[in-house]
Amino acid sequence: MAKQKIYAGTSGYSYPEWKGSFYPADLPQKGFLEYYADRFSTVEINNTFYRFPRSSLLEGWRDGTPDGFIFSVKANQGITHRGRLRDVEELTRDFVERCKLLGDKLGPILFQLPPNFKRDDERLADFADILDPRLRYAFEFRHPSWFDESVFELLSGSGFGLCVSEGEKLETPRVATGKFAYIRLRKDDYSDADLADWHDWMERQTREGREVFAYLKHDEAGESPEYALRLLAGG
Repeated sequence: MAKQKIYAGTSGYSYPEWKGSFYPADLPQKGFLEYYADRFSTVEINNTFYRFPRSSLLEGWRDGTPDGFIFSVKANQGITHRGRLRDVEELTRDFVERCKLLGDKLGPILFQLPPNFKRDDERLADFADILDPRLRYAFEFRHPSWFDESVFELLSGSGFGLCVSEGEKLETPRVATGKFAYIRLRKDDYSDADLADWHDWMERQTREGREVFAYLKHDEAGESPEYALRLLAGG
């Protein structure tokens, strides 16, 4: 089976506090994306959780990055937190249509559910029915009741990815569903051995024909870009 590509980067990129660590100290903020995209092939956009992105902003991201660059996009909180996947058909379709302005640079759309959202297979299945099947979607469950084989089968049957999230308080089982793997590394520190272990798991997914999307969390010190580069290099 042909090997697919591994995409790795950070959750967000527009952080002035990274100047002097990742970004050159004299780089203006308008140059951040170009600098970032010269070093990484993907970024996870998080501010879409708080507000719908302007069309002009999405078009600027699309046109300001090289061919093959991928934007993963976190779904708006109105869908996942206020609506909790119920009665959000119009909102979801509007959000997805807006994201399509990224064209072939649109990666998975991430639906991150709140920690107190317990397992509800029927609601998840109903929500899956309203999604455009031509796009990729990942689900990040933050209540352990979701970590069940039948949920993973539901995701696989719909072609959706389980977001494998590693944090200080909760870790998702390392299970790949659908045609891609989606990883969020949320710990404060990663050793070379930690990153090598993740790299090996990612390589296994590519050998099974999956693309892999992996993102390190934003940190004030600007260490996450270095972690992402080391992850790509194998630790």
